[in-house]
Amino acid sequence: MSGWLDPAGVAVIAPNLKRRLSGVTSTLFRLAPLQARDIPLAVVGPALPPGLPRMRLSALPLMPRRPRVWHARRNSEMLLGLALRAMGHDLRLVFTSASQRRHTRWTRALIARMDAVVATSSQSAAYLERPAFVIPHGIDAEAFRPAPDRAALRRMLGLPEAGPILGCFGRIRAQKGTDLFVDAVIAALAGRPDGAAVVLGRATPDHRAFLDGLRARVAAAGLGDRILFRGEVPVDQVARWYAVLDLFVAPQRWEGFGVTPLEAMACGVPVLATDAGAFPDLVVPGETGLLVPRDDGPALSSALTEALSDPARLARWGEAGRARVLSRFRLEDEAAALNALYRRLLGEGAGATPPSPPATSSPPGSPRR
Repeated sequence: MSGWLDPAGVAVIAPNLKRRLSGVTSTLFRLAPLQARDIPLAVVGPALPPGLPRMRLSALPLMPRRPRVWHARRNSEMLLGLALRAMGHDLRLVFTSASQRRHTRWTRALIARMDAVVATSSQSAAYLERPAFVIPHGIDAEAFRPAPDRAALRRMLGLPEAGPILGCFGRIRAQKGTDLFVDAVIAALAGRPDGAAVVLGRATPDHRAFLDGLRARVAAAGLGDRILFRGEVPVDQVARWYAVLDLFVAPQRWEGFGVTPLEAMACGVPVLATDAGAFPDLVVPGETGLLVPRDDGPALSSALTEALSDPARLARWGEAGRARVLSRFRLEDEAAALNALYRRLLGEGAGATPPSPPATSSPPGSPRR
């Protein structure tokens, strides 16, 4: 799909008003083509890639009048939806929140005027002052899958063939706990002759000194050839870096949702994570990995050493993690849950009135532990 859609046929509009790539943008761009197979959906915004089902921003004011869903993910997008409704457009307004902190007064005022609110986790739902549907993010389990030959993949990526390989992927900054990972790995690898770790991701200019400090710690420990900083790799190559791992570590001090544990689990890799973000909803301790308190370096280091002590158990956790993703966290499930909500708002689903979920409830298909 490379052209622009006719607004007359669009039932769902997903605005993306931010030019810079972000987690919210990436999620929308993955979901939209899948959702559009089942419902007439278009993304609107500046600088959209040609592969998306898209509609021109300039077409919004002159759209033919018909009931539509407007699914916002940012304050600016909620505000534009409200403005269009004030112009006479029949919009059913939806907002998705992944935040795990109290919203500002302005954001709360906007959220209060939405027809439905989606939370990406039970944790983020707890910060909303109104009922919300809990629809977690999903993963493309075909793109993220175990490697058929891990040894060959290690060789191709220039990684050691002997010993466990640990990974920590994402932006390199204190919020993400990259320093906690590096310290725990230094302690774990110092006492064994094999094994390696990969830090994948980039540090923005304002976090460059943080990255330099991590490199210095690794060099001082004499582990520069075993703790590897590989920078940022193209999106379509990330899955194979997960697939070579024996353990993925998500050491975040703070996170909104955090899809990296799901990506690792989809690749058959067990996960050691903090209790930040939605991680307690994703990782089942003793079944798919381990959870530790956030910002607790000693606990993370101890859990890392414990996990590495039993390779057979790690393999079992990895298999269970893949099964958990397939049963609860597929991208198709997220798309289907959102489309079902849209249809109910448009009066096409069960019942003819918009849904009103209790704060402790979630729509069918939402994960429960």
